Amino acid sequence: MSVNSDLRKAGIDIIQQLNEKDVSAIASNIASKICLAFPEHNLKRHHLISAISNINMYIANMPEDYSQAKYFYKNNSIYFKKYSTPEEMSNVAVHECIHFIQEITDENYNLVRMGLYKVNSGLAINEAAVQLMTAEANNFDVCEEKYYGINLKTTSPDYYPLQCALVNQMAYFTGTYPLYHSTLNSNDIFENTFSLKADKKTYEKISKYLDTLLYLENDLTFYIQELRNTDKVRTMKSLNNIITKRKEEIRSVFFKAQNLIIKKCFEKSFTCIRNLEEIKEFQQDLYKFKNIMGYTDNYTFYNDFYCNIMNSLAEKRNYIIKNGDINLFDKDSRALSLINTTKDSYSFAKVFMFKLKKLFRVNVNGEDINYL
Repeated sequence: MSVNSDLRKAGIDIIQQLNEKDVSAIASNIASKICLAFPEHNLKRHHLISAISNINMYIANMPEDYSQAKYFYKNNSIYFKKYSTPEEMSNVAVHECIHFIQEITDENYNLVRMGLYKVNSGLAINEAAVQLMTAEANNFDVCEEKYYGINLKTTSPDYYPLQCALVNQMAYFTGTYPLYHSTLNSNDIFENTFSLKADKKTYEKISKYLDTLLYLENDLTFYIQELRNTDKVRTMKSLNNIITKRKEEIRSVFFKAQNLIIKKCFEKSFTCIRNLEEIKEFQQDLYKFKNIMGYTDNYTFYNDFYCNIMNSLAEKRNYIIKNGDINLFDKDSRALSLINTTKDSYSFAKVFMFKLKKLFRVNVNGEDINYL
């Protein structure tokens, strides 16, 4: 299939090509944004300017569900929905230029890998990682939003907010350096780092959850558009039922992914605790995680998990006070690596339930509240 056929299939209709002056200005702006935002990755501004200046840039008619800019790797081109100033176009093109930086193709220009995307898997996790970098490069503020009944804080309210929230949660345990390094350089450093914090199976499962979310959201957009284009009562009723079901499925998949991150990462971290200082650090990490979670009024997993693991943490603290630091290779102390999930463990947990409900209430002054 030719590039023109691919463009028609994607619904992209070229209006005009940008002039060399505007392309140079856009390249300069984007290179500066990326280099300033991610100095630790040793990107060279003049190299980026030169590379981005060689991208073909066009104004084009594009489908409504597309973002304001779209990178097409097959012909090394970026398409903009509308013409504005080079500075404004730079803001919407950062995401697409990161795609340009990360792409790896073979000698026939077939895509081999793009960041965290390995052609057959990882599309959504890569889009989320690129959007997190885009938001950082553009200095977007954190805002509180609600999607499909899920409340969360995000720097990307318009693009992949649920996926960005989940990848941000993964980066809570790995740090952003391995995430951004793999996003820019198309390698497995982030995957391997997260697998150490949880396990490889968990990484793969979360990646699949993210792809499922992307599929469900695209499917939902299709049915919403169909609803707008019909005036038949029976069809409207059927479409509304499908839309309601899709939204429920989106909520379900999001919380499956979030709960898996919480469980696997904090349980793995718990097993590595050796002394009282690490107990304190663990408590702080667990408590602060609430600030990046998505939640609904009836979401209880985090509270339940918090109560359970705090009970086990109390047992580990008592052991350390009595016996000294834990040797993780010692057979007698290895049992303390396990989280107590017996019925008796919940008697301690119930004491916290009233206070833990407050964990989802953000302090208006931005101060941490220690309920322990």
